[in-house]
Amino acid sequence: MTIHWTYAFIDRPTEVLSATEEFWTAVTDTRLSARRGEFITLLPVEGTDACVKVQGVDSGPGGAHLDFAVDDVGEFAAAAVRAGAGMVAEHEGWAVLRSPAGQLFCAVPWHGESVRPPVVRGSRLDQVCVDVPPSSYDAEVAFWSEVLVGWASVPGSLPEFHVVSPPAGLPVRVLLQRLGTDQPLSAHLDLACADIAATRAEHERLGATFVAAGTHWTVMRDPAGGTYCLTGRDPETGGLPSRS
Repeated sequence: MTIHWTYAFIDRPTEVLSATEEFWTAVTDTRLSARRGEFITLLPVEGTDACVKVQGVDSGPGGAHLDFAVDDVGEFAAAAVRAGAGMVAEHEGWAVLRSPAGQLFCAVPWHGESVRPPVVRGSRLDQVCVDVPPSSYDAEVAFWSEVLVGWASVPGSLPEFHVVSPPAGLPVRVLLQRLGTDQPLSAHLDLACADIAATRAEHERLGATFVAAGTHWTVMRDPAGGTYCLTGRDPETGGLPSRS
């Protein structure tokens, strides 16, 4: 089952959607589509296809999830269930599922999306990081490696990371991060940045706040209260800089 396109969803409480949309359209150089229920799409420059959406949630702090655009939603969903997913909801033409460790994701119809949005001022939103408790980590790696057929599933730069990358041209990949303790699973967005410090300064100007610095990433909080990371990966390729 070929996955033709991916969407990263910014999930935030409905009461802070205005702040969410204002910030994320600014940092991704996009404009808002018409709202469809709890969903709104961030539309990139003309000639490219959207790959980021915002969703209002009625409970909890929100986070992030992925939509996978496929030719046959039913076939993809059935394969995911065989691999260990749970079916959350079946809608007309699309389905909501849950990974073995509890990460929500959706199967949606492909509408011909094929042109990735460009890098914006040295950065690109290109990754959903799933923070997995250690007791579920190996099973979660095995699940995503099986479900995302044709994607490269490889260990990350540190022992607690595993990367599942799509074929060239698809806009969003999956990073699985093993947490240090058995806390609830969560997910957040990552941006690849040519210059983390410069991107951080720009995001702070737009209302984000600094949370913490890691090995080659910086944790930020957006104006709606959601955390995300600025990483030192190449915004064109997604790879880490070569070490000299």
